[in-house]
Amino acid sequence: MAYYIKHSFLLISTLMILRLQFSSAIKGGYWYSDSGLAASDINPSYFTHLFSAFADLDTTTYQVTISPANAARFSTFTQTVQAKSSSVKTLLSIGGGGGSTLAQKFANMASQASRRKSFIDSSIRLARNNNFHGLDLDWEYPSSDTDKTNFGSLIKEWRAAVAAESRSSGKPALLLSAAVGGSDQITPLKYYPGPDIANNLDWINVMTYDLFTSDGYPTVTQAPAPLKNPTGQFSADEGITKWIGLGVPKSKIALGLPFYGFKWALSDPNNHRIFSKATQGLGAVKYKDIKNAGAQIVYNSTYTTTYAFKGTDWYGYDDTQSTANKVSYAKQNGLFGYFAWHIEQDSNWALSDAASRSWGA
Repeated sequence: MAYYIKHSFLLISTLMILRLQFSSAIKGGYWYSDSGLAASDINPSYFTHLFSAFADLDTTTYQVTISPANAARFSTFTQTVQAKSSSVKTLLSIGGGGGSTLAQKFANMASQASRRKSFIDSSIRLARNNNFHGLDLDWEYPSSDTDKTNFGSLIKEWRAAVAAESRSSGKPALLLSAAVGGSDQITPLKYYPGPDIANNLDWINVMTYDLFTSDGYPTVTQAPAPLKNPTGQFSADEGITKWIGLGVPKSKIALGLPFYGFKWALSDPNNHRIFSKATQGLGAVKYKDIKNAGAQIVYNSTYTTTYAFKGTDWYGYDDTQSTANKVSYAKQNGLFGYFAWHIEQDSNWALSDAASRSWGA
């Protein structure tokens, strides 16, 4: 009897610890290794989790690899950021926005059990050898019913392998997350296996940005990442609502914050509102560069976005006000938290600070 009481107590205690671990919010940020921001220059006090981007996928062996250029930076990343904030957790992010070519690599890997095992075993080995607390899958994007099935198989097998490794090593289980499409504007969310994600990942980072880019809409200015959209088109709220409809609980959803915007050339400098005519789209621009452009700033509460204009230059982006209001939305709606892509684009940590303060302790 004492045996069962003892082990029941241990089981309950373990479940309570796990529940406490994941009941707190995520204040996440992606560090892009090629951005020019050294890990030693990160202020981790604004974050609970930092994602080191990106590890690669070998198309011959289907193993996860770290490029020689990133080897030293990734191996010391956790130690470097924890020297300033011992509580911050780090995850190795795999993949990225490599377009259809990279997406096909992931699809090929996930299509066979032996390839999935190669991916899984190598990812766990890399995470442990480089002192990361978890792994983050950035497959952009599954695009068929077959991909959906294989995505589900991959994360179920990943979860089982992570649990087995934890038992054998005696170390806490690695965290598992994924960066996923933020709206049907980006990719059909129906190609994600919602129940499998809910059961096997600790949370998902929903990329609720790039909904309206200057490349995609070169002749009309846009709110690139509107929280809500009264026109009935795509928005962050639309994406989050669809993810919940897929069966992923709010408590496992992190809202994406873009630390950049997009630039247009206005047709008429005197007509400078959202949806004004433009002569061309001029691409993505970092928040810190927009802030330093000397443009007139306007906040739009309808879309929860900001725009700025100077002459024919027009920028759609998020500033501290829209960022804080998006984070408030995430908290008020019971989401797990938020994350930013990517932190080098911030200006003296202004957006990071605004987001963290908006969520609170």
